Amino acid sequence: MKILVCITHVPDTTTKIAFTDNNTKLNKAGVQFITGPYDDYALSRAIELKEAQGGTVTVLNVGEADTEPTIRKALAVGADDAIRINAEPTDAYFVAEQIANIARQNSYDLILMGRESIDFNGGQVHGIVGEMLGIPSVSPVMKLDIEGTTAKMAREIEGGKEYVEVSLPLVAGCQEPIAEWKIPNMRGIMSARTKPLQVIEPSSKDTLTQVAEFQLPAPKGAVKMIPAENAEQLISLLKNEAKVI
Repeated sequence: MKILVCITHVPDTTTKIAFTDNNTKLNKAGVQFITGPYDDYALSRAIELKEAQGGTVTVLNVGEADTEPTIRKALAVGADDAIRINAEPTDAYFVAEQIANIARQNSYDLILMGRESIDFNGGQVHGIVGEMLGIPSVSPVMKLDIEGTTAKMAREIEGGKEYVEVSLPLVAGCQEPIAEWKIPNMRGIMSARTKPLQVIEPSSKDTLTQVAEFQLPAPKGAVKMIPAENAEQLISLLKNEAKVI
């Protein structure tokens, strides 16, 4: 089985961020970057499937040279090789087009990625890739098993779960608890240094969106302390000012 795992290179959620170029670009200075958490689940499940059924796992990232440490970490976890599309991931359509182009060239049985990236939270790429390739796309996938050429999945829906079976090839957007995160060991870290990492120029530069402006959340307001015996004032503030009741 040939598996392609698409990973993102995103700011750590604990990192303080700022913007530059009139608030249209992230200021990367001092920012700690990580693999997208949902992508970690996708990669971990891919490694489990490879170990159980054989095959190969290729990691794909659309990003510039600064993403290579994140890619090497994925190789250390257990991926066999990696591809980096040498371009800034400007929008969902552009990223999906790059993924679809690589998938057409290599005929993967399974394309896994996170349900969404944690920087833009768009949740669009897997659906666009599926449409471009003319194959099923399912998200968010909480459970994934492969039996022959059939994928059996459980996914979240409003108020419950849905169980789906489709024939391979397939695009799946993954989330917990599809697998447990895998942490690279020393052997994996050492072997990752010599695993192939191919750098490819983008197949096109088509984009459908552009950033108008980023805005940071408004600062938290001052805390108002209400005496315990003044419940009437507290209720009034919750209703009329905070508007939570």
